[in-house]
Amino acid sequence: MPMTARVAALMALGEYRRNNVWPDAALDKLFARAEISELDVALSKRILGGVLQNLALCDYYTAHYSTVSLKKIEPRVLDILRISIYQLVFLTKIPQSAAVNEGVLLAKKHSNPRGAGFVNAILRKVAAAVSADNLPEVVGETEYQRLSIKYSHPEWLVREICGVLGQTGAEGFLSANNVADTPITAQVNTLRANLDDVLQNLQSNGVEVQRHEWLPNAVTMRRTGSVERLDAFIKGHIYIQDPAARLAVIAADPKPGDFVIDACAAPGGKSYASAIAMEDTGRIDACDISQGKLSLIESGAERLGLSIINASEKDASVFCPEYANQADVVIADVPCSGFGVIRKKPEIRYKSESDIAGLPELQKRILHNLSKYVKPGGTLLYSTCTVLKRENDDVVEWFLKDNAEFCRGNYTIPGVDNVDDGMITLWPHIHDCDGFFICKLRRQA
Repeated sequence: MPMTARVAALMALGEYRRNNVWPDAALDKLFARAEISELDVALSKRILGGVLQNLALCDYYTAHYSTVSLKKIEPRVLDILRISIYQLVFLTKIPQSAAVNEGVLLAKKHSNPRGAGFVNAILRKVAAAVSADNLPEVVGETEYQRLSIKYSHPEWLVREICGVLGQTGAEGFLSANNVADTPITAQVNTLRANLDDVLQNLQSNGVEVQRHEWLPNAVTMRRTGSVERLDAFIKGHIYIQDPAARLAVIAADPKPGDFVIDACAAPGGKSYASAIAMEDTGRIDACDISQGKLSLIESGAERLGLSIINASEKDASVFCPEYANQADVVIADVPCSGFGVIRKKPEIRYKSESDIAGLPELQKRILHNLSKYVKPGGTLLYSTCTVLKRENDDVVEWFLKDNAEFCRGNYTIPGVDNVDDGMITLWPHIHDCDGFFICKLRRQA
């Protein structure tokens, strides 16, 4: 029997809740062994992603209408309520009756005998409130708690972002993280194609595509289906990379003939962007600690027709004598908490502070080690896909105190213009890209 979208979403949500399995990986595993239509694949992804974006809010509505505390509700039943409430509140094209009835059917098949009646009662109350535009107002003991519930981000993270951006700015960031259907950005491989040809090709494949608003040789895409099946992708005319990561390479400014070390290279986007900027001349050593990820970098370089990328297994925190003082550019896109990419990976927001406590020390070790590879007059590019000061500004300031031969270097990047002090934090709600930190450091000649 074919698997429905709601069953797939329920199974994947349970795998994530019980075993901390990445939601996308859980869905892919289900799709590999179950018969499911393309429409249901898309709907299941939308539901699962939406639930993770709005988990606390869905639970808030359940708690409001339930006489049973959340802690006493069977976990599977609570998951069914989350899936159904998300549809009622956010997927307005789905008839309310369908969302309620499907939720009750899930409860009948996947919970205890009393679960269906309980689910039916809660969902009918929520449906009536949605119809009357009378859902309960979100309140909290503090403003941090209110924002935490409304946007389903942990309260500690809300507090930290408010400390940087203020309440209005923080709410913009939290809201941007919950936007559904974020477009995919593809960079044009200008060594094989031009922007106009790529646009025409993607349109002929039925993709909703347009030029990126401010980034040269880039397009934004919706309704792509499987990107890997697109003609432009197969021919190596495009590669997928967020504008923020592309800006990091523009800031690093590798030149034709340079020797570049991309020290934490997977999945390879910065190596590809560097090779294209270098006109496929010079040398790029794309290093990563995972052998499995290196094969992905190699296959991507082959697809794009890039010959100067050499993938090798190396730990960025361990010194390689052969690299000492050799590189024109070293890219240190270090492991981080990932709080800049929540809009694409909503589950990242649920990391605890203890989960990320050791990251700054690791980042410092990597940055200090990689600085030894930069030749006099060369560039060290430090970047992360997080917005936390402790992993960004603080790491750079620590490094500069003990490395007087380095200084911050100015640069100009599209969409931002001049970065006079060498470092910038990009924000989804301000720059319309991933949250990202870029710092360009120069080793004095």
